[in-house]
Amino acid sequence: QVQLVESGGGSVQVGESLRLSCAASGRTLSGYAMGWFRQAPGKEREFVAAFSRTGGYTYYGDSVQGRFTISRPNGKNTVDLQMNNLRSEDTGVYYCVAGRGVITSAIRSRDAYDWWGQGTQVTVSS
Repeated sequence: QVQLVESGGGSVQVGESLRLSCAASGRTLSGYAMGWFRQAPGKEREFVAAFSRTGGYTYYGDSVQGRFTISRPNGKNTVDLQMNNLRSEDTGVYYCVAGRGVITSAIRSRDAYDWWGQGTQVTVSS
């Protein structure tokens, strides 16, 4: 079993930055895709960013491309999300995810991931 714990959420103003972190435990996630989804009030969960299974490729949602950066600063069991130039529409609960056997064509699909964290709230106000 894999446990994912997010941290770093909070409230910021439009244009500011925030960094989220996720730590995984339970097993070494070598060969697993890891990333982030988010869910705004009244909306479906949306893909934000992810690393491929090999860790060699990164993928981003269209709405965050160029503003958010995903990284693995402390090895395969951690994943960070640096969020710059935040907008009000970035508000939501951000979930860390991990998946075994996630193929490239499914990297943006919620159903491709086996484990989800509890989520951390990000609020961006103007």
